[in-house]
Amino acid sequence: MRYFVFFLAVTILFSCQDNSNKEVQDTQESLPEFPTDYNTLSDAKAISLAKEVLTASGGYNNWLNTRYIAWTFFNSRRLIWDKFDNKARIKSLKDDYEAIVNTTDTSGSVFYRGALLNHPDSLNKYLDRAYKIWINDSYWLVLPFKLLDPGVTLKYIGKDTTQQGIKSDVIELTFEEVGVTPDNKYQVWIGEESKLVTQWSFYRKSADQDPLFINIWDDYYKRGNLFLSSSRGDGRSLEDIKVLDTIDENIFTSLNPIEF
Repeated sequence: MRYFVFFLAVTILFSCQDNSNKEVQDTQESLPEFPTDYNTLSDAKAISLAKEVLTASGGYNNWLNTRYIAWTFFNSRRLIWDKFDNKARIKSLKDDYEAIVNTTDTSGSVFYRGALLNHPDSLNKYLDRAYKIWINDSYWLVLPFKLLDPGVTLKYIGKDTTQQGIKSDVIELTFEEVGVTPDNKYQVWIGEESKLVTQWSFYRKSADQDPLFINIWDDYYKRGNLFLSSSRGDGRSLEDIKVLDTIDENIFTSLNPIEF
């Protein structure tokens, strides 16, 4: 299932040398507790709930300081994302397709059907595919950290109970001239007690009255300093989720076979 929404990668660099502990601490202390460039047209109740989700999910600073995230999307493809350098590596588990894509300018390299692509038209086509896969698959995993992204308008809908019987507050997300499908709309359930995302629904058009699908968000576990959900119900799962500080340096420099 492919539905794509805008997803803005955040870049932050910090020193980790042994003699720079004070500098690192000072840098971390200067980071904002929450994003400061969110859409001020969002209503206050929805913004407040989004901030509570960020805190419950591990905190904004921990999100900024997380560099590598790897996961498997619905048994279809394996991804690893370098948030600092804005790169993603994607390996299809269904066909002979693997790509390294820069998530800022969509440059990169592609291995397809046994060969490294060189023709500009073919390369651009499959890099665009990789970019859209990354947008889609990462949003299914880390939506809670993107609620206050620029271009996202939040609206408080009211209280409701999820399909699993969890009492929740519901907010609505619409998008203002951002992403590859800005007409999309989401509604997100936030647990009254946990303050975690408990369910979401997707609308292809913001004017649609009925959602195309509704998925639960379940099976939260701590990965690194983040709390991430792996279950989307109905046999849909995001598996082998890893939050890493270091990786094999060849992952983003060569398309030779590497396990990640």
